Amino acid sequence: MNDNALDRLIELMETLRSPEQGCPWDKKQTYQSLTPHTLEETHEVLSAIEQGDLQALKDELGDLLFQIVFYAQIAKEENQFDLVDVINHLITKMQHRHPHVFGDKQFNDEHELKTYWEKAKQQERTAADSVDAFSSVLDNVPKSMPALSRSQKLQNRAAKTGFDWNNVERVKEKVHEELAELDQALTNKDEENIQHEIGDLLTACVNLSRHLNVDAEQALRLANQRFENRFNYIENIFHDKNRNMQDSSLEELEALWQQAKDHLKDY
Repeated sequence: MNDNALDRLIELMETLRSPEQGCPWDKKQTYQSLTPHTLEETHEVLSAIEQGDLQALKDELGDLLFQIVFYAQIAKEENQFDLVDVINHLITKMQHRHPHVFGDKQFNDEHELKTYWEKAKQQERTAADSVDAFSSVLDNVPKSMPALSRSQKLQNRAAKTGFDWNNVERVKEKVHEELAELDQALTNKDEENIQHEIGDLLTACVNLSRHLNVDAEQALRLANQRFENRFNYIENIFHDKNRNMQDSSLEELEALWQQAKDHLKDY
């Protein structure tokens, strides 16, 4: 067996997929069947990072890498491409996007660098399309992305064309405007429009996050973790007192919530 770790990993994947000696589960997998596993592994990587657990991160990065090797092996079996093709394409793409590192181009600041980066990616997307086909700046934003992340990415793409508010105050006004429209839908008891306005309000909040240089998806993940920690804190109080939370008043729950916020303020 080759001493190169990547070659050993490729050989391991080929063995798992081997018609003669492979694993029954691995042999039957397809691009589509692997998708939920890839999403799960990606979230586990993010969780390890958020928890600051570097040992877990090493393990989860390996699991995520295995997914990439898996897809490449299936493509190789279909005579489409292999892992070496994936790596070579990545190297070429990164060199093209970093002419200041691998060439003699210079940028005056980070904004100029980001502008070039976006133009380079747009050129790559256009080159991949038919010459006669219309190419939107919003093309190729994966529909499988979490909705908040996709909303922020779509807005970032649109902003590159000048389709954007020029200051954060205008964005805050838009949030209040969308909230007022939601209030009107609630007054009218228009259930279909309520969903519509909730979507618009969330979009406006993502836009506010973007203007404040906050990643909306990351902000909500951290908020979810805070909620979970605080709720668990309250649950433990009721458990220790052998009480049922459903029997408490809203005033008591609110007081305990504030207590949890104070006690877990570092979280």
